[in-house]
Amino acid sequence: MSTSVYSIRLDDHVRRMMDEIRDVNWQAEIREAVEKMVREKKKHHFLAEARQFRMKMLPIESSAAEMIREDRDAR
Repeated sequence: MSTSVYSIRLDDHVRRMMDEIRDVNWQAEIREAVEKMVREKKKHHFLAEARQFRMKMLPIESSAAEMIREDRDAR
């Protein structure tokens, strides 16, 4: 797995507060938060695409039971 660097700017006040909290691995915490957000955004994007695709589909006129019966009778 390859990695790349992404830099962000933080307010000085926030950076000082982070420096005061020494028992946190900030790099790991920030990476985890970004990965979680990316997964959530990707999931919402796919769901929106699926909804749009579903809206374009023609409505089914018969019930599931009727379709199953028709399939069984065709055998």
